[in-house]
Amino acid sequence: MQRLVEHELTAWQLSEERKVLLVRGARQVGKTWSIRNLGRSFDLFLEFNFEEDPNLSGFFNGRLEPHFLCERLSAYAGKSIVPGKTLIFLDEIQACPNALRALRFFHEKMPELHVVAAGSLLEFALAEISSFGVGRIEYRHMYPLSIREFVIACGYEGALELVCREQTHDGDNALHGQLIDLTRVYMMIGGFPEVVQHYVSKRDLPGCMLLLDDLLTTLKSDFSKYRKRVPANRLISVFESIAAQAGGKFVYSRVANDLRSEQVRDAAELLVLSGLAYRILHTSAQSLPLGAQANHRRFKMVPCDVGLYQRISGLRLSEDVIKDDKTVVNSGPAAELLAGTELLASSPPRTRPELFYWHRESRGSNAEVDYVVQARSDIVPVEVKAGRRGSMRSLRMFLESHQSSYGIRTSLEPFSEYGDIRVIPLYALGAWMNLVSNA
Repeated sequence: MQRLVEHELTAWQLSEERKVLLVRGARQVGKTWSIRNLGRSFDLFLEFNFEEDPNLSGFFNGRLEPHFLCERLSAYAGKSIVPGKTLIFLDEIQACPNALRALRFFHEKMPELHVVAAGSLLEFALAEISSFGVGRIEYRHMYPLSIREFVIACGYEGALELVCREQTHDGDNALHGQLIDLTRVYMMIGGFPEVVQHYVSKRDLPGCMLLLDDLLTTLKSDFSKYRKRVPANRLISVFESIAAQAGGKFVYSRVANDLRSEQVRDAAELLVLSGLAYRILHTSAQSLPLGAQANHRRFKMVPCDVGLYQRISGLRLSEDVIKDDKTVVNSGPAAELLAGTELLASSPPRTRPELFYWHRESRGSNAEVDYVVQARSDIVPVEVKAGRRGSMRSLRMFLESHQSSYGIRTSLEPFSEYGDIRVIPLYALGAWMNLVSNA
């Protein structure tokens, strides 16, 4: 499957000013696959996995000088390491903190050698290394497949490009209908590569549900790796509560009666660090940057993938679910989550973006905008509507009280406009975000 981040990996490969590359993201989002795919463009590719082969850590217990390390890694692999022709891939590098420390020296003393590393619990390891690789390491962040990547994997890239380019207002347009159908499927299965690959090859939705169940079991089993920080059963409780509270303000006391607020907070923070959950901060959004006006005590939380959310929430397949807008896609929290993951996945991958929302700060007011984003130098409110209709009162209230040029309504509707409000189909939201964030 084509991953859009691979364009970034190729650009890194060709850059004369590249640094050592660290690819970050949750488990099972496709980091290893994409790096292996990059390795096909090199004459030589050496992969070292610190979880599969604990003996590798022994090479990093002493000197961390790159030439010294390359000599030993080359002998261990039985292959030559030739700067400019070899890609060295250090996978699951969080299992060897000294290997993380060594990355900076590769940039300083062997800048001509291509070195890339990846891991799924990197944030935990990086937090324990002071001033890690400042100015010597560059990052790329990966997420589950976006709707755009899912559409491409299903073979409808041409339809998506044509509809987005022409921005037809015709809701009966056959191409728009095809893309809405794919959006329904994506809403059920999400974007984890293994699940998407199964759907693309077999069109087997029940099988996708089983894979999602297996994935959930694997992710929960991984919580045992966090046990030095937070007990695994507490992480499971918080993870499930994040799904249950999706769409509204996250309240610590709703997780479990026997947990204190600080215990829930610590568990939630670990889930955010691991990439399994995202925090959506409240912001007054009066000026840029949005984070400068964020209220860190008021936030929402959502799981990292809409397919996981659906399974945690008890989605079961039926003919109605597959065909009827009012079942899957018309679930407000699921549509809101999908829009948030699209905004994240379509942001520049060099930095880890943040999500923000707005709530009118006055007594008795329930006006709320699902997301607020920076689009070039403008502040743009984004309202998510799960179906084809819905009030835009909160969106208009935001536009009246802020200096925004326009607002976005994203839904199942085709492209259209209502004065200073632009309607963008859910399947095109990522393309719009990519356009305005990379301009």
